Amino acid sequence: MQICYDLRLAKLVYQGKCMKRIFQPAIYLMNQLKYPQKFTLITMLMALPLCIIIYLFLLETNIRINFTQKQTYGIEYLKPLRELRGAIFESYLVEQDLRYNFNSEIHQNKRKEANHRTEENLQNLIDKDRQWGKVLPSTTKVNEVKSTWEQLQENYQIWSPETKDVFYNRAIAQTYELTAKVGESSNLILDPYLDAYYFSDAILAKLPQIQRTLTEIKILGNSINRNQEITPQERGKLVQLSGSLKDYTKDLSRNLEVAFNQPNSQSWRAKVNQDLQALLLTTKELNKQLDILTSPYANVQPLNYIHQADQTLKLSSKLENEISQVLNEILQARIKYLTRRQQVIVILVLLISAIVIYLWIAFYKAVMLTVERLDEAAKQMTSGFVGENITLQNKDELGQVVNSFNKIATALRYSNEEITRLNERLKTENLRMSAELEVARQLQEMILPKEEELKQIADLDISGFMAPANEVGGDYYDVLQQNGKVKIGIGDVTGHGLESGVVMIMAQTAVRTLLTVEETDPVKFLNALNQIIYRNTNRMKSPKNMTLSLLEYEAGVMRLSGQHEELIVVRNNGEIERIDTFDLGFPLGLEPDITQFIQQVEITLRSGEIAVLYTDGITEAVNSQNELYGLERFYTILQKNHHLSADEIRQAVIDDVMSYINEQKVFDDITLVVIKQR
Repeated sequence: MQICYDLRLAKLVYQGKCMKRIFQPAIYLMNQLKYPQKFTLITMLMALPLCIIIYLFLLETNIRINFTQKQTYGIEYLKPLRELRGAIFESYLVEQDLRYNFNSEIHQNKRKEANHRTEENLQNLIDKDRQWGKVLPSTTKVNEVKSTWEQLQENYQIWSPETKDVFYNRAIAQTYELTAKVGESSNLILDPYLDAYYFSDAILAKLPQIQRTLTEIKILGNSINRNQEITPQERGKLVQLSGSLKDYTKDLSRNLEVAFNQPNSQSWRAKVNQDLQALLLTTKELNKQLDILTSPYANVQPLNYIHQADQTLKLSSKLENEISQVLNEILQARIKYLTRRQQVIVILVLLISAIVIYLWIAFYKAVMLTVERLDEAAKQMTSGFVGENITLQNKDELGQVVNSFNKIATALRYSNEEITRLNERLKTENLRMSAELEVARQLQEMILPKEEELKQIADLDISGFMAPANEVGGDYYDVLQQNGKVKIGIGDVTGHGLESGVVMIMAQTAVRTLLTVEETDPVKFLNALNQIIYRNTNRMKSPKNMTLSLLEYEAGVMRLSGQHEELIVVRNNGEIERIDTFDLGFPLGLEPDITQFIQQVEITLRSGEIAVLYTDGITEAVNSQNELYGLERFYTILQKNHHLSADEIRQAVIDDVMSYINEQKVFDDITLVVIKQR
């Protein structure tokens, strides 16, 4: 039983670790952001897919609206085109009659009237093309119809009847081609809904086919009527036309029935069905008369079926206009529906978005109110005042945080008295330590070489500067004169503060003591100094050590020993000489005996030339971009100002370093000694 429990526990722990590992990147990201940034990020991530979906929906709806709108343009375009085709048919029929009644003034007037109507309808079509020709690329086809008609009128008097027939038929064929072009480019023939599709098919294909068949029947009937007989070829042609008319009307009826059976199409049936039934009835009667006429034993009486063909043609035109109007209403209703749906969706999205934003802001303000109360209480605590418990109505996880915070506040109130007592004791200790540090600082200042001492050195112009990073620094420099010799020392104790300052005072005292006993051997001098530092830091249990270089000057010659920063010599021509001290000694306080590491080097200093000693507080000073001051900038300042006095050179260097640091904190002690041969 225990084993099973342990296995379940191990499984839960493993699952917990896996979940933590999965969410670790997200947790890390959230921890780096403030609450406004968190809310902004989450809102953007939530809003992005919603915006994409809304955009795609609106885009798709706009596409459908534009698709349907283009269909309405096609319906509007087809109306003058139908009227033009009917007018050309009428002109053609009048032309046929006129050929057998050449001197008939009535037929001449009919021809003029028919031609005038054709030209009016052609101009109406051209006007409509100017409006929609760019949307429906139909201008080329319109110009073809116009060109054919103009050629026919210009050459009417000189062309043969056969040539005229060719151009009439060409013009009629071009109107059918233009109809097909408009149906295709206006999307009428591509409508995805069956009602609109079959209505479009009726006005684009079926009814024009029926009208063309009826026109051919009339033309053939006029020929038979004039000859008062029917030839076998004409009988065969009538049989073919009669069969085509039956097929076209049957297809038309079947397609419209499919359209009427679609949802919400009953109102369209009431408008169209009456004209459709009238057309079917007259077509049926016409077919009966054609069947009689094409019988081998029938008398030739074509006038009856010509009249019936005229009536059928008028009914087909009326039905075509009615279907066009119904189709336009269907498309307009669809546009209104799509537009209304688009508006409803947009309004709904905006409303939901407003509610979400309202709740999101309320949630954010509730969180920030809790955070502000906690922050205010925390500030009071950090200022030393622990007030009453925080009271909030939160019942969520932040409420638990507030409860935990109140527990902490209660515990802090109980411990506040003890902290106050400890603070009083700390104040006393701080006062004592501040006094001790002030004494150490004053001691350091007291043992630094005074300006009047430096002025007493006849051969050298010496200027020194030291600025500690804390109250007590770890840098050391001194200038001593004894028996015609000048001893200049510079060093840097690791770190800064009280311990470093104490080690620096030890070194200064030891150097003066060794000079007093006239110890001149650099090896013995530095090794004795190292032993003093080593023993004292061990007694203090301090890890402090220091670098130290000693420069002894006599009659224009400098002898340098000890390891520290390099010695910089600037010759009269501005040339820089760098004397590396790495091999001249060893850090003091690390080893009990450094005899084997100590070396000495001589440098000649001529009149007007300078030697510069410094600590790394200068070269390692940093600006606000955390860039080091560096040696190259140091060399440049020295070369630029080497002709000035030691005080002026020192001031130029310190001013440049401080300008470079600007408002950046000084992290290390800064010490500089400038020596110039008079």
